[in-house]
Amino acid sequence: MAFPRVIFILGGPGSGKGTQCKKIIDTFSDFVHLSAGELLRDAKNSGSTAGELIQKCMMEGSIVPAEVTVGLLKDAMIKFGWEKKRFLVDGFPRNDENYNAWFRILPDPYVECCLFLNCEDDILVKRILGRAEGRSDDNIETLTKRLNTYRDSTQPIIRRFAEAGKLIAIDAEGDVDTIFNRIRAALSL
Repeated sequence: MAFPRVIFILGGPGSGKGTQCKKIIDTFSDFVHLSAGELLRDAKNSGSTAGELIQKCMMEGSIVPAEVTVGLLKDAMIKFGWEKKRFLVDGFPRNDENYNAWFRILPDPYVECCLFLNCEDDILVKRILGRAEGRSDDNIETLTKRLNTYRDSTQPIIRRFAEAGKLIAIDAEGDVDTIFNRIRAALSL
């Protein structure tokens, strides 16, 4: 059985993960963007028991159980034909539980790298509070929790990818096109 080729995209909330993934898929046809957050938000609105759990976690600023997220990602990759595409998996893995669940549930996928969009907290806050879509979790109280969760849980995962020689760090400060050009150069696209 063939496994998908995956590039994980990590960074703090507001670092531009979704924006940069959109630019990549708009430019290169062999990529599919899977946002763990979007998949979770869609499932949250499904009215299912899992959706209620996801809603509770999002409002608390905590991380959804890994098996739920990996299951959503796996289903989405299968839907898109996972042996034919390269997947940009945005916002995942966010902690050790996610990382371990990914490799337990999908035991042998080819992870090309983890692209880390590095950005200072003050810029992240400014970007999020200025977002046009106005998501329900885009408020200062929830944002503070999300930043703390990112620092406590996701930054150790970034270190794990670095130790494995799979991390590509990108300066995510500046305008969208400048950041995109940095990504293109780093990934040799």
